[in-house]
Amino acid sequence: MATATAPETRTSWKIDPTHTSVEFSAKHLMITTVRGRIADVEGTIFTDESNPSNSSVEVVLQAASLDTRNEQRDQHLRSADFLEVEKYPEITFRSTRIEGTKERFKLVGDLTICGTAKEIVLDVTFEGEAKDPWGGERAGFTATGKFDRGDFGLTWNQALETGGVVVSNEIKILVEVQATKQG
Repeated sequence: MATATAPETRTSWKIDPTHTSVEFSAKHLMITTVRGRIADVEGTIFTDESNPSNSSVEVVLQAASLDTRNEQRDQHLRSADFLEVEKYPEITFRSTRIEGTKERFKLVGDLTICGTAKEIVLDVTFEGEAKDPWGGERAGFTATGKFDRGDFGLTWNQALETGGVVVSNEIKILVEVQATKQG
């Protein structure tokens, strides 16, 4: 006897890179925060209204597009001391599970930097949906999180005479996403 299957309720959303920002920050000399962003981002969000835990996210960032508003620092961050962008041009995130409600949830997934994948947790807020002037549907999300760069082999540093180090191990991230509904 055949059983009825529930209709597919997953919706595909393409990340709009011109209305999305991926920002990171780290402490410098233990006293100030240096911020940067990765401009070249693409990805897809799959949402399931009837079962939010069945939703997922896949994102690819081009590591060479990082920008801290200081070209000398950016070149150092792109070098083998940090991201080694010639060998590892992409930073990726692929969700493994979602916990919570549609409005606020934990997005758990594998962040891959320099060929090393580690699980991270992002706190996500659904900012809402809107129709754009061209008839498309858009959705917005804000995500925050942090990770230890040493977990990805990013261990370059220098000790300070007064104690501490030049660059903190903790990297904070802030992501503002706008995505366009597909088909």
